[in-house]
Amino acid sequence: MRRIRRGGPYFRVGDPHWKHPLDGSFAARSGGRWNPPNSFPVVYLNRDVRVARINVATKFHGRPYGPELLDPGEAPVLVRTTVTDAEYVDIITDQGCVDAGLPREYPREPDGSVVTWRRCQPVGVAAWEAGDAGVACRSAALNAPPDAEELAWFGRPERPPLQVDSTLAFDEWFWQQARSTRRRKSQIRAWPLRPGRSPASSARTATVEARRAPR
Repeated sequence: MRRIRRGGPYFRVGDPHWKHPLDGSFAARSGGRWNPPNSFPVVYLNRDVRVARINVATKFHGRPYGPELLDPGEAPVLVRTTVTDAEYVDIITDQGCVDAGLPREYPREPDGSVVTWRRCQPVGVAAWEAGDAGVACRSAALNAPPDAEELAWFGRPERPPLQVDSTLAFDEWFWQQARSTRRRKSQIRAWPLRPGRSPASSARTATVEARRAPR
């Protein structure tokens, strides 16, 4: 597999109640795009705020409402961290995708469908076993532009853990003009509310969904 160098500021979308938003142990248990369940710790990061917004917007795809209905106190926060420069498995360039056994069109298959987690997880396992720092990849979020990137940061025992540089509340990072949300009167408690369920019930479900790694 090819490698590509990455580092600098990255961003994690997180639940406002998480005590340790940069802890990869949840992904180790539940799995993610680049690691199967019950495997190794991974922190899934967005390259910039734009990609973080796209990942949140993806949660609302197909629903009759959008993130404007979120209660700011329960909506996802944005955690900034600084990643030390290192070599990551390259799922950014066309050749990197091909060398990893994925389609050149990643995150799409040649037929236009989205590459599944099942296809990606063996690549992550091979990277973990090879001692790599993680996987740098194109974002698979819905409507992500070709240059949108994410990073699967592997939490190895010998590696210093990621540190929180700053945390922004939803209104401070998601909306370009925070005052637009303050004018909205109708709000719900959690994201995303599931049709046919009460806000309180969906709040519990959405908290679990919020912990899932970006796709």
